Amino acid sequence: MQIIPTVFEKYFEKAEGRIKKVRETSRWIQVDVLDNTFAFGKTFELELLNSVENNEEILWDIHLMVKEPIKWLEKCLFVGASRVIGQVEMMADREQFVAKAKAEGLEVGLGFDVDTEISSIPKETDLILLMARKAGFEEKSIDERVCVAISSLVSMGKMVAIDGGITAENIQAFEKAGVEAVYCGSHYGEVIHANQ
Repeated sequence: MQIIPTVFEKYFEKAEGRIKKVRETSRWIQVDVLDNTFAFGKTFELELLNSVENNEEILWDIHLMVKEPIKWLEKCLFVGASRVIGQVEMMADREQFVAKAKAEGLEVGLGFDVDTEISSIPKETDLILLMARKAGFEEKSIDERVCVAISSLVSMGKMVAIDGGITAENIQAFEKAGVEAVYCGSHYGEVIHANQ
């Protein structure tokens, strides 16, 4: 199972500090982008990732929690993203988003909030990201409905990832359920330590 650290910050200075800390244990780093339309709050300007020292060594995984993620693909390419994940809730055309990202050589995923029905997944989609709690800056506990969604997706043969509320206590249960990647924020250090 992949354990990928997340960077979810309003200010770039804080994001840069976190990147420096987590890059020692993971080549993959997910940067969460929030536009104050999809949910309350706005993250730092994505283009600032280009000022991170030795950023070409990092595999950027950009999680677009924005209105019309397709409009953000150019910015993702500009910062050298390896993977983009677009939340479907404010996405007009999933097929178009996936096709354009793939045409640009990116790995592509679709993200589903806990309240969103999982359906209409384009064939070329590499990964399905399930939010284990509502997206945004507020701290919330895991919504148990995510467990039902995991089992249905695993049976479809799709790579399943989970974001939100991952801890050293629950990661094993997610792995047993068939989750192949987890995204960790504040508990990343303890999750890595527990899985060594």
